[in-house]
Amino acid sequence: MDTNISEEDVRNVLAWVNHPMIDRSLLELGIIKHIAVGQRKVKVTLAFPFPNIPIKDHIIHSVREPLQKLCPEIELKLTVMNHEELQKFLAMEQEAWKGG
Repeated sequence: MDTNISEEDVRNVLAWVNHPMIDRSLLELGIIKHIAVGQRKVKVTLAFPFPNIPIKDHIIHSVREPLQKLCPEIELKLTVMNHEELQKFLAMEQEAWKGG
């Protein structure tokens, strides 16, 4: 496991993580809000559109799993989107909903 990873490495890994109901990546949707890389640690802030969304655990797992192959320590911070972020998310959701 490489301990000299960059934010770009993390972004490249997370670019493949898609929302289960929307045909977009979590990065595109703004759910992955912030990435910080330190020595042997990656911190990612996940911004959800609403508190307590039903697929929260699924999304957390889908972010954590690929990061564990990249870095020994992962810290995930959870927050809720602000109004502007939510509006962008909802527009993309409407455009790319594959739902069920």
